[in-house]
Amino acid sequence: MHRARLTRIRLNLAHPAVRRDLADYVGLHKTLMRLATHDPGCPHPRRDAGLLFRLETDHKIPLLFVQTKDEPELDGLPRGYGATDTIDLTPVLQHLDTSMRVRYRITANASVRTPAPHSAPASARRGPVIALDGPDALAWWHRRATRAGLTLETATLQPRPYRRPRGAGPGPHHRLTQFDGTALITDAHALAGALVHGIGRGLSYGAGLLSLAPA
Repeated sequence: MHRARLTRIRLNLAHPAVRRDLADYVGLHKTLMRLATHDPGCPHPRRDAGLLFRLETDHKIPLLFVQTKDEPELDGLPRGYGATDTIDLTPVLQHLDTSMRVRYRITANASVRTPAPHSAPASARRGPVIALDGPDALAWWHRRATRAGLTLETATLQPRPYRRPRGAGPGPHHRLTQFDGTALITDAHALAGALVHGIGRGLSYGAGLLSLAPA
């Protein structure tokens, strides 16, 4: 059975750890992993904990939405990091139904892996990953939404910054895009899986958390 908890954090901009994390998604990921429970020695702790997050800075006070499989360990955050509230998403996951109309939001890493030249060595046959924008990014989201059990009715996109430590230039595919709109649920089982596991690349760094609300 799918299960998830969603924690909203109203960030305290006066806190030095918050200011540091807002400038570095790698550091932010490490801070948020303190919320997560996972088996010691697990080779994939983020995936094991079901941790996904989305940062929204358009509000007067920046908001972090953090999803975990189990109840978050809020005491793991630095003291004074921000005000938190948590809701259980499990009932929502259990009552998804086809033909429901929803509003959605996701910040995603819209990217594709390009084919490598035939002359490339076997170790490089997969080719590089490149970021998509504009109509290509929208087409990517339509494909991924369909696989996730949604038929999109409307879709808008807005580029979002991918924050890296000072002096560490972003890679060619480290780019985030926020998609908003309305959709029809066509496969409730696939959608529940996408909500829990995330969509696309960059799940450790602020991408892939899909949020829904009644349309």
